Amino acid sequence: MLGSREENVLRLIIEEYIKTAKPVGSTSICKLLDCSSATIRNEMAELENKGYLEKTHISSGRVPSEKGYRYYVDNLMKPKNMTGEDMLKLQTIFHNNTLQLSDAISKSLEIISEMTNYTSVILGSSSSENKLKQVSILPLEENKIVAIVVTDKGHVEHKNLLINENISLDEIKQTTDLINKMLVGTPIDEVSEKLEFEIKPIIGKYVKQHEVIYNAFYSAFSEFANRNNMHFVGKTNILRQPEFDNVDKIKNIVNKFENKDIINSIKEDDNGINIYIGSETEFDEDVTIIKTKYEIGNENGTIAIVGPKRMEYDKVVGLLEFLKSNIEN
Repeated sequence: MLGSREENVLRLIIEEYIKTAKPVGSTSICKLLDCSSATIRNEMAELENKGYLEKTHISSGRVPSEKGYRYYVDNLMKPKNMTGEDMLKLQTIFHNNTLQLSDAISKSLEIISEMTNYTSVILGSSSSENKLKQVSILPLEENKIVAIVVTDKGHVEHKNLLINENISLDEIKQTTDLINKMLVGTPIDEVSEKLEFEIKPIIGKYVKQHEVIYNAFYSAFSEFANRNNMHFVGKTNILRQPEFDNVDKIKNIVNKFENKDIINSIKEDDNGINIYIGSETEFDEDVTIIKTKYEIGNENGTIAIVGPKRMEYDKVVGLLEFLKSNIEN
């Protein structure tokens, strides 16, 4: 552990750097702590020797290291209370009973992205975590039907299908009954494979136009399983930060945002608010990811805020704590 004056110096340097994105010199810290410049320089040199601060090439000032941020987050930071205005904006969304939960989460994260200028990511449960509960069919006009897929997590998807006018509703119903009989309880991402190898050989015995019906259902399930259950808010916000001011860094972060596997690695298993800084993120050494998991009944997901390591940790943690409690209540 650091001494109390070292902690004060580290905290003030981090908070100043978060505000300005410029290396912090001893003069600004002297004014805040009412100490001599020599004393503060010695403290800063000691913090640098211990690995909590780093010196940049462009000035005599210091910037926090990853180790410095980690110490700050674990020992010095306290979540920031939200302003009444910010709280009201978010509460208004959650008190709007006409909104579905997923829409309320998306809208609240739009506000949080505006408040912070960071990127928000919502990750719902993946198709492998959803099992088929029921398939039903609703006929529309002429040769159109709607296939409705319901999962055990309460997730509902529907797809409009065009069918050959020669196909009777009885044949479609027979196929639907067969799917429900044989595939209920199957993880959604395994349904297409089972359709191919278990259902297809059987429906030909019962249904004349089985190829057309089979292809329609196969398409619906494949689309559902492959749907990327993630949603970005303020995707370009992080690119406005001074840390991402060159073309290579911008390309790198944009490519990572497009990579489903990397984004899915953001998912959270632990409870509470979790903070991953730089190399801890497994995403990018220049960013911090603060994330939390929410659970309502059978449904769960992860909310993550992605920003520079020079992130307003206290503000983001306060916002996420408020958001998590509103979602789960």
